[in-house]
Amino acid sequence: MSVSVKDVNKQRQFVILGVIILTATVLLFRAAQLQVIDSSYQSKAAAITIERNIQYPSRGVVYDRNNILMVYNNAQYDLMVTYKQVAKNMDITRFCSLLNIDTVTYRANLEKDWTNQEFSKNIPYPFLTMITPEVFARFQEVMHEFPGFFIQERNVRGYPQNNGGHVLGYLSEANPKHIKDSTGVYEAGDYIGTTGLERYYEAILRGQKGVEFIMKDNLGRLVGPWKSGKLDTVAVQGKDLLSSIDIKLQGLGEYMMANKLGSIIAIEPKTGEILAMITSPTFDPQMLTMGKQRNAVLNALSTDTLRPMFNRAVTAKYAPGSVFKPMMALIAMQMGVWNKNNGMPCGGGYHYGNRVLRCHCNRYSSNMAVAIENSCNTYFCTIYRTMVDRFGFRTPKAGLDSLNSYIYRFGMGNKLGIDYPYENKGYIPTPTTYDKRYKKDGFWYSTYFVSNAIGQGENQLTTIQMANLAAIIANKGWYYTPHIIKGYKDSTNQKEFNVINRKFVTKNYTGVDAEHFDYVIDGMYRVIESGTGGNARVPGIEVCGKTGTSENTHGEDSSVFIGFAPKNDPKIAIAVYVENGGWGNDFAAPMTGLMIEQFLNGKISEGRKPIVEKMHRARYAQSSGKGFYVQKGY
Repeated sequence: MSVSVKDVNKQRQFVILGVIILTATVLLFRAAQLQVIDSSYQSKAAAITIERNIQYPSRGVVYDRNNILMVYNNAQYDLMVTYKQVAKNMDITRFCSLLNIDTVTYRANLEKDWTNQEFSKNIPYPFLTMITPEVFARFQEVMHEFPGFFIQERNVRGYPQNNGGHVLGYLSEANPKHIKDSTGVYEAGDYIGTTGLERYYEAILRGQKGVEFIMKDNLGRLVGPWKSGKLDTVAVQGKDLLSSIDIKLQGLGEYMMANKLGSIIAIEPKTGEILAMITSPTFDPQMLTMGKQRNAVLNALSTDTLRPMFNRAVTAKYAPGSVFKPMMALIAMQMGVWNKNNGMPCGGGYHYGNRVLRCHCNRYSSNMAVAIENSCNTYFCTIYRTMVDRFGFRTPKAGLDSLNSYIYRFGMGNKLGIDYPYENKGYIPTPTTYDKRYKKDGFWYSTYFVSNAIGQGENQLTTIQMANLAAIIANKGWYYTPHIIKGYKDSTNQKEFNVINRKFVTKNYTGVDAEHFDYVIDGMYRVIESGTGGNARVPGIEVCGKTGTSENTHGEDSSVFIGFAPKNDPKIAIAVYVENGGWGNDFAAPMTGLMIEQFLNGKISEGRKPIVEKMHRARYAQSSGKGFYVQKGY
């Protein structure tokens, strides 16, 4: 049966008509849904904008080991603006009067480089930050008169103790690189940890921002939440941190190190917890809160010739001097190339060829412990060459590699992996070092670098590596990675702190048997009782230590000391380095004794407080800045 062309066209007309009717029905239903069923669109019809307001969380606070608050939050107010929503006929004069600014500041703060992707005329950005509560209260009452502007509450840091500036670090505004690399975590005007713990634990401290969508009418008045708040998210506060720092011990160290260059690190040997991290010069962290004085202070600190922003405790590399000797003794005994009972005379220095490495001992050391007590250069240079030349005088590379394999296990020549930014790995010379240096000669021998034996030569350690060495000796051969944060807590776990990183509770072994440490510990005890470190003595406490005098080619030698106490149950290990401070017993030793006394006894006895003042008053460095970092008390 054939179908006519007329019938086909008629069928097409019905199909097209059906499609039109169906489409119209769908559109009518959607219009009814928007205008009748969904009430939010009724509000939207009267509204001009839907604003996306960021809800900033409270940043986590930081406590010391005794639950003393070290960092807290202070509320501040920022005035935000959306450029496209600012009324053209706004009363600028009145606006500026309310905020205590002039019209020049108004224009400068409002206008941005719109070619820069960091800014958009449709997205809010900070117009004025750090508004005082008084200005906030005054402006809030009439804010509806100025469409496009709104107040955003933020938090800045406060420091009740005024100590630990380097440990804690400070916040800054996120820069374009931070924003780009964060994949949406940070926006223009956000704060981010820049140094110290604020930087290292930024992801834990910052919390999570919330978002609130608000509808406003053409006069900037609040209409209500968008979608009844169904799209809003709640800000999640950052986690609080429990640090291992003893803030009173920290304050004492900073007070004694005033007007000096150097650093102090104290560690609890049994846990690896850092009890104090002092670097000098330092600064009062309160001066770097997000206030008007901040830029001036940062400029003064960053241009000061003494570099008070530089953390000498973990970043500076130093020749350790004679504090290196106990480690050499331990390795030599473990290698089996030296006996603890070996004695040796000292004629005022170690002679090799037509050269001599001077020594102040100049008497007989009957065994290892006495050699440590006397700090005999002759004795330890002999030990060092015995280790390097163990495979033959003409094959020192194998001996040096063997020695270094132990040194590395003591945490030298590599980063320890502490929870703090900018840690330096120090430097331990290798065969490659001398291959390059003596390339023209084609050979080198142990006599070329024998000064390494006494912590001179090419050896360079950080103060935290020296303190960790003291902790290793106290523990008789092992250590936990030094760390500042013991754990964190959040809103679901307010009572119990949680361990942050398992590596901080994992033992690291040096490979030296515990039995060898007894002889070294005995020698370090003799250093305090009858040797070169008597100024570290503390009444009623058995202190073990080792003095060091790090030679400088320019200026006075540096005063160095490592130690721990009590002898039989060590609870604190410490290293003190005072640049250009002279002999180890001059400043580093007494500071060590006072730090030990403060930690173990909880205070400095009245009879020893004059020593604290003597340490404080000694001046070995004069700032060219404005003295923001001078500590006035402890």
